Amino acid sequence: MFKDQPKGLIPAALANMGERFGFYIMMAILTLFLMSKFGLSGEEAGQLYSVFYGGIYILALVGGLIADKTKNYKGTIIAGLLVMSLGYLLLSMPALITTKWIALGALLVIAFGNGLFKGNLQALVGQLYDNEKYAQKRDSGFQIFYMFINIGGMFAPFAAVWVRNWFVGTQGFGYNSDLPGLCWQFKNGTMSQDVFNGRYTELANQVSNGSIPDMATFADSYLNAFNTGFHYAFSVAIIAMLISLIVFLAYKKILPNKNAPATKSANTTEYTKEEILQDAKEIKQRIMALFAVFGVVIFFWFSFHQNGLTLTMFAKDYTQLKFLGMDISAEIFQSINPFIVVFLTPIIMLIFSSLAKRGKEPSTPRKIGIGMGIAALAFVIMAIGSIGLPKYAEVEAMGGLPFEARVTPWLLFATYFILTVAELFISPLGLSFVSKVAPAHLQGLMQGFWLAATAVGNFSLFLGAMMYESISISVTWTVFVTVCAISMIAMFSMVKWLERVAK
Repeated sequence: MFKDQPKGLIPAALANMGERFGFYIMMAILTLFLMSKFGLSGEEAGQLYSVFYGGIYILALVGGLIADKTKNYKGTIIAGLLVMSLGYLLLSMPALITTKWIALGALLVIAFGNGLFKGNLQALVGQLYDNEKYAQKRDSGFQIFYMFINIGGMFAPFAAVWVRNWFVGTQGFGYNSDLPGLCWQFKNGTMSQDVFNGRYTELANQVSNGSIPDMATFADSYLNAFNTGFHYAFSVAIIAMLISLIVFLAYKKILPNKNAPATKSANTTEYTKEEILQDAKEIKQRIMALFAVFGVVIFFWFSFHQNGLTLTMFAKDYTQLKFLGMDISAEIFQSINPFIVVFLTPIIMLIFSSLAKRGKEPSTPRKIGIGMGIAALAFVIMAIGSIGLPKYAEVEAMGGLPFEARVTPWLLFATYFILTVAELFISPLGLSFVSKVAPAHLQGLMQGFWLAATAVGNFSLFLGAMMYESISISVTWTVFVTVCAISMIAMFSMVKWLERVAK
């Protein structure tokens, strides 16, 4: 798998792996943290989540502009890691994060650091394949790079949950995913007497071993323990950032160095006016092709990144949180995606390699179209599996669904598995397509626009939470089926043109 790859690929991938470990620690718990810390509804948490997640990717455009302007990709990447570390430090302080707006400010610091880091590291990886020796390995190189990202993401949710649950335990409580919401219902005076006498009191006694002075004190104490545990989990991301920084500094000399401006040689070729116009026309075609792909992937990310929002909410509200006889946390489901990426990447690379030897490997644009169809299939499974479930408002009114009324965790396992296959057809190959088609002087900027397209999809994520809390759960997933199917059709309609431009 690593044969004939440029030697800078693995250090770049390791640096990104550390950063992604820290990032996915935060993303695994962010939605539930916002709801638990500030008593927000899913829709309100989704709005903050969308602003932050969209900001991450739109600020990558700013990071690309900075790197292209200064010609200092490496310096911009280092600055990004330091800024992200500062953001995680702010987020880990319980005494500082007292309102949702302060929390959003800390999140936007992380988003800016990520914007400096993410697109520019991807641009450096693309530059590794700009010479003829490695040009044919571009797609496989980005698949390896993407696999390393997900090694970090695979363990992050477990680390976040362990730290949170450990701290809750030190305060004399057990973990229960329904209790923060019930505590806020009690504090806000919206809890019915039946829920107070039934589920709330039952769970409170369960996690406290029956030692509760009064229910008001319990609500405050449990929320404080639960939320402080979240804050301490965020602090683990700081360590991950520092490890990533050390790896990058140790190996930065073997990564491409395009810092210095080009100097004019005595043998510089003179171009005619017609040749200059022809080059300008080709650049225009390349940029148009890239923006066409950007437009399609907006809808993939709008659907895919529901994994940290509505799919996580579904895990908490509708899923039996037991697997192979063990209690699990709602956040753990997010580890399925990176685990499957790591497991499937070598297999998919082997399949593509076999097809390439027979001259039958699909082009990168065609792979992206196939990925959109696979994503639609994932939400078909969710829609079918959710038929007959009560609306969220009904679940909230009864204080949560009883265990026997919830769906099997295998529904989410199957959905995450299929969504991950779709991701492997879209995300790493999309990065490869951008690095291949982008004009040489716009590498960082075009990687930034790829991430900006992701941002547009992410800014719309809150619509998923809005539907989740107001309409049928099954209909909510059907909306995502429709979005992905339309995107697949749009992508296949452009395939031949995109293939010509990419040659």
